[in-house]
Amino acid sequence: MPDSEAPGLRLIAGLGNPGREYEGTRHNAGFAVLDELASRLGASFSKEAKWDAHVAKVPGSDLVLLKPATFMNLSGEAVAGYARFYRILHGSVLVVADDVALPPGTIRLRREGGSGGQKGLESVLIHFATEQVPRLRIGVGGASSGADLAGHVLSRFRPEEIPVIREAVSRSSEAVLCAVERGLETAMNLYNALSVPDKSQHQQTEQP
Repeated sequence: MPDSEAPGLRLIAGLGNPGREYEGTRHNAGFAVLDELASRLGASFSKEAKWDAHVAKVPGSDLVLLKPATFMNLSGEAVAGYARFYRILHGSVLVVADDVALPPGTIRLRREGGSGGQKGLESVLIHFATEQVPRLRIGVGGASSGADLAGHVLSRFRPEEIPVIREAVSRSSEAVLCAVERGLETAMNLYNALSVPDKSQHQQTEQP
């Protein structure tokens, strides 16, 4: 049963940067999850210039997948613009984004909260004028001491990280589908508890 106290999810927005040069980078974890969801749901993305976004409508459902083409820092323009036009409440939007404050492979579902310094999520919250926007964060690991954070999020995963991230993308897709079908609270209870990798291998880094 979906959460009785919350509206059903109608728009899933994965954040990232458009263009081949950004494919596979840490900052594009949100795009990777949306691509996985589209594959599972039999949906195809097409560019919609009005929103400056790639949009996929799920067959037989009112669920929509959206990948902004605005570049990360302006993600809210596409996400909130689409939601407002189609009268989708902010509580019915789920944002999927990377998070350097979480170890690689960790996922976290939350109903609301701040951006934690993630510029795309921050843009979404600003455009909706509220922090009450559900989100799923995918841990991509922090930069090493003294390293440039901007360069880190635009870097690709190390070979040993790739299997962990692939599994996290798959698990994130399952968590999104669970949230859609059974409600956000159920998905949080199930998937947040399962998303902690071996901490002896990954040290958590606080997001600046």
